[in-house]
Amino acid sequence: MEYLSSNKIAIIDLGASKTIQKELDEDLVKEKIGGAGITTALYEEYRDEDPIVLGTGLLTGTLAPASALGMVTAKSPVTGKICHAPFTLYGGVELKYCGFDYVVIKGSSPKPVYLWIHDGIADVNDGKEIWGKDVWISTDMIREVMGDPLIQILAIGKAGESESDFAQVCINYWASGDRWGFGKLFGQKKLKLVAMRGMSLLEIADPEGFVRKCKEFLSTIKSGPYAGKGGIGELSAAMGEDIRQWLEPIIHRHLSCFNTPFPTNTFVFLDEDPKLLKETEKKEPGFLITDVHGLLGYKKLGLSAAEACDLLRDCAKYGIDAVAVAELSQKAGKKKPDEIKKSLSGLKGSLESVGKGKFSPWAPSFTLSSDEWERRQAVAYLFGIHPIYALMSPEFSEEKLIELANLGTGLGFTSETLDKVIIDILK
Repeated sequence: MEYLSSNKIAIIDLGASKTIQKELDEDLVKEKIGGAGITTALYEEYRDEDPIVLGTGLLTGTLAPASALGMVTAKSPVTGKICHAPFTLYGGVELKYCGFDYVVIKGSSPKPVYLWIHDGIADVNDGKEIWGKDVWISTDMIREVMGDPLIQILAIGKAGESESDFAQVCINYWASGDRWGFGKLFGQKKLKLVAMRGMSLLEIADPEGFVRKCKEFLSTIKSGPYAGKGGIGELSAAMGEDIRQWLEPIIHRHLSCFNTPFPTNTFVFLDEDPKLLKETEKKEPGFLITDVHGLLGYKKLGLSAAEACDLLRDCAKYGIDAVAVAELSQKAGKKKPDEIKKSLSGLKGSLESVGKGKFSPWAPSFTLSSDEWERRQAVAYLFGIHPIYALMSPEFSEEKLIELANLGTGLGFTSETLDKVIIDILK
Protein backbone atom coordinates (compact mmCIF):
# COMPACT_ATOMS: atom_id res chain seq x y z
CA MET A 1 0.00 0.00 0.00
CA GLU A 2 1.85 3.06 -1.26
CA TYR A 3 -0.24 6.04 -0.16
CA LEU A 4 -1.59 7.36 3.18
CA SER A 5 0.12 4.41 4.79
CA SER A 6 3.25 3.18 6.50
CA ASN A 7 2.64 -0.02 4.50
CA LYS A 8 3.38 -2.28 7.45
CA ILE A 9 1.57 -4.49 9.92
CA ALA A 10 3.35 -5.68 13.07
CA ILE A 11 2.45 -9.16 14.33
CA ILE A 12 3.62 -9.44 17.93
CA ASP A 13 3.68 -12.81 19.69
CA LEU A 14 3.86 -12.07 23.41
CA GLY A 15 4.34 -15.72 24.33
CA ALA A 16 7.45 -16.03 22.19
CA SER A 17 8.46 -12.38 22.68
CA LYS A 18 8.91 -12.05 18.93
CA THR A 19 7.73 -9.63 16.27
CA ILE A 20 7.32 -10.16 12.55
CA GLN A 21 6.34 -7.58 9.96
CA LYS A 22 4.29 -7.91 6.83
CA GLU A 23 3.22 -5.50 4.16
CA LEU A 24 -0.23 -3.98 4.13
CA ASP A 25 -1.79 -5.54 1.04
CA GLU A 26 -3.31 -2.93 -1.28
CA ASP A 27 -6.09 -5.37 -2.18
CA LEU A 28 -7.06 -5.53 1.50
CA VAL A 29 -7.33 -1.73 1.57
CA LYS A 30 -9.44 -1.73 -1.60
CA GLU A 31 -11.75 -4.27 -0.01
CA LYS A 32 -11.89 -3.02 3.61
CA ILE A 33 -10.86 0.69 3.27
CA GLY A 34 -9.04 0.94 6.62
CA GLY A 35 -9.55 1.38 10.34
CA ALA A 36 -12.19 -0.94 11.77
CA GLY A 37 -12.60 -2.65 8.40
CA ILE A 38 -9.03 -3.92 8.52
CA THR A 39 -8.72 -4.37 12.29
CA THR A 40 -11.78 -6.64 12.10
CA ALA A 41 -10.24 -8.62 9.25
CA LEU A 42 -6.99 -9.00 11.19
CA TYR A 43 -8.87 -10.05 14.31
CA GLU A 44 -10.62 -12.79 12.33
CA GLU A 45 -7.32 -13.91 10.80
CA TYR A 46 -5.77 -14.43 14.25
CA ARG A 47 -8.96 -15.18 16.19
CA ASP A 48 -7.63 -18.47 17.61
CA GLU A 49 -4.79 -16.60 19.32
CA ASP A 50 -7.05 -14.16 21.20
CA PRO A 51 -5.63 -11.03 19.55
CA ILE A 52 -5.80 -7.38 20.42
CA VAL A 53 -5.54 -5.30 17.26
CA LEU A 54 -4.42 -1.68 17.22
CA GLY A 55 -5.18 0.30 14.09
CA THR A 56 -5.52 3.63 12.34
CA GLY A 57 -8.06 4.91 9.85
CA LEU A 58 -7.26 5.51 6.20
CA LEU A 59 -7.06 9.28 6.74
CA THR A 60 -5.55 9.24 10.25
CA GLY A 61 -2.60 11.59 10.58
CA THR A 62 -3.32 13.60 7.43
CA LEU A 63 -4.54 17.15 6.77
CA ALA A 64 -8.11 15.87 6.71
CA PRO A 65 -9.95 17.69 9.53
CA ALA A 66 -10.28 15.67 12.75
CA SER A 67 -8.11 12.83 11.41
CA ALA A 68 -7.02 11.90 14.95
CA LEU A 69 -8.45 8.43 15.46
CA GLY A 70 -6.66 5.30 16.53
CA MET A 71 -8.56 2.24 17.70
CA VAL A 72 -8.37 -0.99 19.64
CA THR A 73 -10.33 -3.97 18.30
CA ALA A 74 -10.81 -7.07 20.45
CA LYS A 75 -13.38 -9.29 22.12
CA SER A 76 -14.92 -7.35 24.98
CA PRO A 77 -14.99 -9.01 28.43
CA VAL A 78 -18.09 -6.88 29.09
CA THR A 79 -20.22 -7.85 26.08
CA GLY A 80 -18.49 -10.97 24.76
CA LYS A 81 -18.52 -9.42 21.27
CA ILE A 82 -15.90 -8.02 18.93
CA CYS A 83 -15.87 -4.28 19.66
CA HIS A 84 -13.91 -1.16 18.79
CA ALA A 85 -12.62 1.42 21.29
CA PRO A 86 -11.19 4.77 20.20
CA PHE A 87 -8.04 6.49 21.34
CA THR A 88 -7.52 10.06 20.25
CA LEU A 89 -5.43 13.03 21.49
CA TYR A 90 -2.20 12.32 19.56
CA GLY A 91 -2.20 8.55 19.98
CA GLY A 92 -3.74 7.61 16.64
CA VAL A 93 -1.45 9.78 14.56
CA GLU A 94 1.60 8.62 16.54
CA LEU A 95 0.80 4.98 15.79
CA LYS A 96 0.71 5.62 12.06
CA TYR A 97 3.82 7.82 12.13
CA CYS A 98 5.84 5.27 14.11
CA GLY A 99 5.83 3.01 11.08
CA PHE A 100 2.81 0.73 11.37
CA ASP A 101 -0.79 1.09 10.26
CA TYR A 102 -1.84 -1.93 12.32
CA VAL A 103 -0.45 -3.94 15.22
CA VAL A 104 -1.70 -7.44 16.04
CA ILE A 105 -0.90 -8.49 19.61
CA LYS A 106 -1.41 -12.22 20.10
CA GLY A 107 -0.76 -14.75 22.82
CA SER A 108 0.19 -13.99 26.42
CA SER A 109 3.47 -13.25 28.10
CA PRO A 110 4.59 -15.30 31.12
CA LYS A 111 5.91 -12.10 32.70
CA PRO A 112 5.04 -8.38 32.58
CA VAL A 113 6.09 -6.67 29.36
CA TYR A 114 5.51 -3.48 27.42
CA LEU A 115 5.72 -2.73 23.71
CA TRP A 116 8.00 -0.02 22.37
CA ILE A 117 6.94 0.84 18.82
CA HIS A 118 9.11 3.39 17.05
CA ASP A 119 10.56 4.19 13.65
CA GLY A 120 9.32 0.99 12.01
CA ILE A 121 10.46 -1.22 14.91
CA ALA A 122 8.30 -3.04 17.46
CA ASP A 123 10.12 -4.31 20.55
CA VAL A 124 8.82 -6.45 23.42
CA ASN A 125 10.52 -5.15 26.58
CA ASP A 126 10.64 -6.31 30.18
CA GLY A 127 7.92 -4.55 32.15
CA LYS A 128 8.69 -5.66 35.71
CA GLU A 129 9.74 -2.13 36.77
CA ILE A 130 6.39 -0.61 35.80
CA TRP A 131 4.09 -3.51 36.72
CA GLY A 132 2.19 -2.55 39.85
CA LYS A 133 2.49 1.17 39.14
CA ASP A 134 -0.49 3.37 38.36
CA VAL A 135 -1.11 4.78 34.88
CA TRP A 136 0.42 8.18 35.63
CA ILE A 137 3.61 6.82 37.18
CA SER A 138 4.01 4.26 34.38
CA THR A 139 3.65 6.94 31.72
CA ASP A 140 6.21 9.16 33.46
CA MET A 141 8.68 6.29 33.87
CA ILE A 142 8.61 5.30 30.20
CA ARG A 143 8.98 8.87 28.99
CA GLU A 144 11.88 9.45 31.37
CA VAL A 145 13.66 6.22 30.40
CA MET A 146 13.26 6.96 26.68
CA GLY A 147 14.07 10.63 27.16
CA ASP A 148 11.08 11.83 25.17
CA PRO A 149 8.03 13.56 26.75
CA LEU A 150 6.10 13.29 23.47
CA ILE A 151 5.85 9.50 23.50
CA GLN A 152 2.20 8.46 23.27
CA ILE A 153 1.19 5.63 25.59
CA LEU A 154 -1.68 3.18 25.88
CA ALA A 155 -1.48 1.89 29.45
CA ILE A 156 -3.35 -0.06 32.08
CA GLY A 157 -3.33 0.56 35.81
CA LYS A 158 -3.95 -1.72 38.74
CA ALA A 159 -7.52 -2.41 37.55
CA GLY A 160 -6.12 -4.04 34.43
CA GLU A 161 -3.42 -5.91 36.32
CA SER A 162 -6.06 -7.38 38.64
CA GLU A 163 -8.22 -8.19 35.57
CA SER A 164 -11.26 -6.15 36.52
CA ASP A 165 -14.08 -6.32 33.97
CA PHE A 166 -14.14 -2.52 34.00
CA ALA A 167 -10.41 -1.98 33.47
CA GLN A 168 -9.69 0.63 30.85
CA VAL A 169 -6.81 1.13 28.46
CA CYS A 170 -5.86 4.77 29.08
CA ILE A 171 -4.18 7.20 26.69
CA ASN A 172 -1.18 8.77 28.41
CA TYR A 173 -2.55 9.96 31.77
CA TRP A 174 -6.16 10.24 30.70
CA ALA A 175 -9.31 8.24 30.12
CA SER A 176 -9.83 6.85 26.63
CA GLY A 177 -12.99 5.72 24.90
CA ASP A 178 -12.50 2.15 26.13
CA ARG A 179 -15.82 1.16 27.64
CA TRP A 180 -15.33 -2.51 26.77
CA GLY A 181 -12.95 -3.65 29.52
CA PHE A 182 -10.01 -3.94 27.14
CA GLY A 183 -7.75 -3.12 30.07
CA LYS A 184 -8.59 -6.58 31.40
CA LEU A 185 -7.29 -8.12 28.17
CA PHE A 186 -4.00 -6.24 28.54
CA GLY A 187 -3.75 -7.55 32.10
CA GLN A 188 -4.45 -11.14 31.06
CA LYS A 189 -1.66 -10.91 28.51
CA LYS A 190 0.68 -9.32 31.09
CA LEU A 191 0.92 -6.34 28.75
CA LYS A 192 1.38 -3.18 30.82
CA LEU A 193 1.48 -0.62 28.05
CA VAL A 194 2.20 0.23 24.44
CA ALA A 195 4.58 3.17 23.90
CA MET A 196 4.61 4.82 20.47
CA ARG A 197 6.91 7.35 18.84
CA GLY A 198 7.92 7.98 15.26
CA MET A 199 8.47 10.53 12.55
CA SER A 200 7.46 8.74 9.36
CA LEU A 201 6.08 10.56 6.33
CA LEU A 202 2.96 9.71 4.36
CA GLU A 203 2.90 9.76 0.56
CA ILE A 204 -0.19 11.17 -1.18
CA ALA A 205 -1.35 10.11 -4.65
CA ASP A 206 -2.54 13.61 -5.61
CA PRO A 207 -0.88 16.01 -3.15
CA GLU A 208 -2.21 19.25 -4.63
CA GLY A 209 -5.75 17.96 -5.00
CA PHE A 210 -5.75 16.42 -1.52
CA VAL A 211 -4.46 19.56 0.21
CA ARG A 212 -6.86 21.79 -1.73
CA LYS A 213 -9.84 19.62 -0.81
CA CYS A 214 -8.78 19.51 2.87
CA LYS A 215 -8.63 23.31 2.94
CA GLU A 216 -12.08 23.56 1.34
CA PHE A 217 -13.41 21.03 3.83
CA LEU A 218 -11.98 22.95 6.79
CA SER A 219 -13.37 26.24 5.47
CA THR A 220 -16.85 24.73 5.32
CA ILE A 221 -16.52 23.37 8.86
CA LYS A 222 -15.46 26.78 10.20
CA SER A 223 -18.81 28.22 9.19
CA GLY A 224 -20.69 25.45 11.02
CA PRO A 225 -22.70 25.68 14.26
CA TYR A 226 -19.76 24.85 16.54
CA ALA A 227 -17.35 27.42 15.14
CA GLY A 228 -15.66 29.35 17.95
CA LYS A 229 -16.94 27.00 20.63
CA GLY A 230 -15.22 24.24 22.57
CA GLY A 231 -14.91 22.11 25.63
CA ILE A 232 -16.78 19.53 27.64
CA GLY A 233 -19.37 22.11 28.67
CA GLU A 234 -20.41 22.74 25.08
CA LEU A 235 -20.62 18.99 24.46
CA SER A 236 -22.89 18.56 27.45
CA ALA A 237 -25.11 21.42 26.27
CA ALA A 238 -25.43 19.79 22.84
CA MET A 239 -26.50 16.61 24.64
CA GLY A 240 -29.22 18.49 26.50
CA GLU A 241 -27.39 18.28 29.85
CA ASP A 242 -25.81 21.69 30.25
CA ILE A 243 -23.10 21.67 32.94
CA ARG A 244 -21.27 24.82 31.90
CA GLN A 245 -22.14 26.87 34.97
CA TRP A 246 -21.36 23.95 37.30
CA LEU A 247 -17.95 23.31 35.71
CA GLU A 248 -16.86 26.86 34.85
CA PRO A 249 -15.18 27.76 38.20
CA ILE A 250 -12.46 25.12 37.77
CA ILE A 251 -11.85 25.28 34.00
CA HIS A 252 -8.30 26.18 33.02
CA ARG A 253 -8.36 25.61 29.24
CA HIS A 254 -9.75 23.44 26.45
CA LEU A 255 -7.65 21.12 24.29
CA SER A 256 -8.13 19.67 20.82
CA CYS A 257 -7.01 16.31 19.55
CA PHE A 258 -4.74 16.16 16.50
CA ASN A 259 -6.04 18.43 13.72
CA THR A 260 -9.54 18.55 15.23
CA PRO A 261 -11.33 21.92 14.80
CA PHE A 262 -13.35 21.57 18.01
CA PRO A 263 -11.58 21.04 21.37
CA THR A 264 -13.50 18.11 22.88
CA ASN A 265 -11.31 18.00 26.01
CA THR A 266 -11.22 20.32 29.01
CA PHE A 267 -8.39 20.71 31.50
CA VAL A 268 -9.48 21.65 35.01
CA PHE A 269 -7.30 22.82 37.88
CA LEU A 270 -8.04 21.11 41.19
CA ASP A 271 -4.96 22.10 43.20
CA GLU A 272 -4.16 25.43 41.58
CA ASP A 273 -5.91 28.65 40.55
CA PRO A 274 -7.77 27.86 37.27
CA LYS A 275 -7.09 31.39 36.00
CA LEU A 276 -3.32 31.01 36.37
CA LEU A 277 -1.54 32.14 33.20
CA LYS A 278 2.05 31.30 34.09
CA GLU A 279 3.28 27.72 34.27
CA THR A 280 2.17 26.02 37.47
CA GLU A 281 4.76 24.77 39.94
CA LYS A 282 2.54 21.94 41.15
CA LYS A 283 3.27 18.46 39.81
CA GLU A 284 -0.37 17.41 39.44
CA PRO A 285 -2.45 20.60 39.32
CA GLY A 286 -5.49 19.08 37.70
CA PHE A 287 -7.03 16.72 35.21
CA LEU A 288 -7.89 16.54 31.51
CA ILE A 289 -11.54 15.57 31.04
CA THR A 290 -11.80 13.43 27.92
CA ASP A 291 -15.08 11.62 28.66
CA VAL A 292 -18.21 13.70 29.21
CA HIS A 293 -20.23 10.66 30.34
CA GLY A 294 -18.00 9.99 33.34
CA LEU A 295 -18.29 13.61 34.43
CA LEU A 296 -22.08 13.57 34.04
CA GLY A 297 -22.27 10.32 35.99
CA TYR A 298 -20.60 11.89 39.01
CA LYS A 299 -22.67 15.05 38.75
CA LYS A 300 -25.81 12.90 38.97
CA LEU A 301 -24.51 11.59 42.29
CA GLY A 302 -24.73 15.14 43.62
CA LEU A 303 -21.00 15.84 43.67
CA SER A 304 -19.41 19.22 43.08
CA ALA A 305 -17.39 19.72 39.90
CA ALA A 306 -14.14 19.57 41.88
CA GLU A 307 -15.20 16.35 43.64
CA ALA A 308 -16.27 14.79 40.34
CA CYS A 309 -13.00 15.66 38.60
CA ASP A 310 -10.95 14.44 41.55
CA LEU A 311 -12.71 11.08 41.19
CA LEU A 312 -12.05 11.09 37.44
CA ARG A 313 -8.37 11.58 38.23
CA ASP A 314 -8.35 8.63 40.64
CA CYS A 315 -10.12 6.44 38.08
CA ALA A 316 -7.56 7.34 35.41
CA LYS A 317 -4.64 6.54 37.70
CA TYR A 318 -6.22 3.22 38.64
CA GLY A 319 -7.09 2.55 35.01
CA ILE A 320 -10.82 1.95 35.43
CA ASP A 321 -13.85 3.13 33.45
CA ALA A 322 -15.27 6.13 35.32
CA VAL A 323 -18.70 5.65 33.74
CA ALA A 324 -18.90 2.14 35.17
CA VAL A 325 -17.78 3.42 38.57
CA ALA A 326 -20.43 6.15 38.57
CA GLU A 327 -23.23 3.82 37.46
CA LEU A 328 -22.40 1.06 39.93
CA SER A 329 -21.89 3.57 42.74
CA GLN A 330 -25.36 4.95 42.11
CA LYS A 331 -26.85 1.45 42.17
CA ALA A 332 -25.07 0.74 45.46
CA GLY A 333 -26.17 4.05 46.99
CA LYS A 334 -22.60 5.31 47.31
CA LYS A 335 -22.52 9.08 46.89
CA LYS A 336 -19.53 10.20 48.96
CA PRO A 337 -16.16 10.57 47.18
CA ASP A 338 -14.21 8.63 49.83
CA GLU A 339 -16.49 5.59 49.76
CA ILE A 340 -16.48 5.59 45.95
CA LYS A 341 -12.67 5.68 45.89
CA LYS A 342 -12.48 2.78 48.34
CA SER A 343 -14.75 0.69 46.10
CA LEU A 344 -12.54 0.87 42.98
CA SER A 345 -10.54 -2.27 43.71
CA GLY A 346 -13.58 -4.49 44.24
CA LEU A 347 -16.02 -3.05 41.72
CA LYS A 348 -18.56 -5.58 40.46
CA GLY A 349 -21.96 -5.53 38.81
CA SER A 350 -23.71 -5.31 35.46
CA LEU A 351 -23.90 -2.17 33.36
CA GLU A 352 -26.76 -0.64 31.42
CA SER A 353 -24.69 2.16 29.88
CA VAL A 354 -22.51 0.01 27.63
CA GLY A 355 -25.10 -1.04 25.07
CA LYS A 356 -24.89 -3.87 22.58
CA GLY A 357 -23.20 -2.21 19.61
CA LYS A 358 -19.74 -2.53 18.10
CA PHE A 359 -18.59 1.04 18.72
CA SER A 360 -17.88 2.64 22.07
CA PRO A 361 -20.75 4.71 23.55
CA TRP A 362 -18.04 7.20 24.53
CA ALA A 363 -19.28 9.31 21.60
CA PRO A 364 -22.62 10.94 22.54
CA SER A 365 -25.62 10.31 20.31
CA PHE A 366 -26.65 14.00 20.42
CA THR A 367 -29.95 14.10 18.48
CA LEU A 368 -29.22 11.19 16.14
CA SER A 369 -31.22 7.98 16.00
CA SER A 370 -29.39 4.79 16.99
CA ASP A 371 -29.10 3.73 13.33
CA GLU A 372 -27.75 7.13 12.28
CA TRP A 373 -25.29 7.15 15.18
CA GLU A 374 -24.04 3.66 14.34
CA ARG A 375 -23.46 4.42 10.67
CA ARG A 376 -21.70 7.68 11.43
CA GLN A 377 -19.45 5.86 13.88
CA ALA A 378 -18.70 3.15 11.33
CA VAL A 379 -17.64 5.79 8.80
CA ALA A 380 -15.48 7.56 11.40
CA TYR A 381 -13.76 4.32 12.42
CA LEU A 382 -13.03 3.42 8.80
CA PHE A 383 -11.53 6.74 7.76
CA GLY A 384 -9.93 7.67 11.10
CA ILE A 385 -12.09 10.66 11.96
CA HIS A 386 -12.59 11.74 15.58
CA PRO A 387 -15.79 9.86 16.57
CA ILE A 388 -17.32 12.74 18.52
CA TYR A 389 -16.53 15.41 15.97
CA ALA A 390 -17.86 13.21 13.17
CA LEU A 391 -21.24 13.27 14.93
CA MET A 392 -21.15 17.02 15.59
CA SER A 393 -20.42 18.04 12.01
CA PRO A 394 -22.85 17.21 9.20
CA GLU A 395 -20.13 18.57 6.90
CA PHE A 396 -18.48 15.15 7.24
CA SER A 397 -20.49 13.63 4.43
CA GLU A 398 -19.61 10.18 3.17
CA GLU A 399 -19.14 11.61 -0.31
CA LYS A 400 -16.50 14.09 0.89
CA LEU A 401 -14.59 11.44 2.81
CA ILE A 402 -14.62 9.09 -0.17
CA GLU A 403 -13.35 11.94 -2.36
CA LEU A 404 -10.51 12.65 0.07
CA ALA A 405 -9.65 8.95 0.25
CA ASN A 406 -9.47 8.73 -3.53
CA LEU A 407 -7.33 11.85 -3.84
CA GLY A 408 -5.04 10.43 -1.17
CA THR A 409 -4.74 6.88 -2.47
CA GLY A 410 -5.89 6.84 -6.09
CA LEU A 411 -7.71 3.57 -5.38
CA GLY A 412 -11.16 4.53 -6.64
CA PHE A 413 -13.36 3.86 -3.60
CA THR A 414 -17.11 4.10 -4.22
CA SER A 415 -20.21 4.47 -2.07
CA GLU A 416 -20.93 0.81 -2.84
CA THR A 417 -17.55 -0.14 -1.35
CA LEU A 418 -18.34 1.84 1.78
CA ASP A 419 -21.80 0.30 2.15
CA LYS A 420 -20.39 -3.21 1.88
CA VAL A 421 -17.66 -2.61 4.46
CA ILE A 422 -20.11 -1.06 6.92
CA ILE A 423 -22.44 -4.05 6.59
CA ASP A 424 -19.50 -6.39 7.20
CA ILE A 425 -18.25 -4.69 10.37
CA LEU A 426 -21.74 -4.34 11.85
CA LYS A 427 -22.52 -8.06 11.55
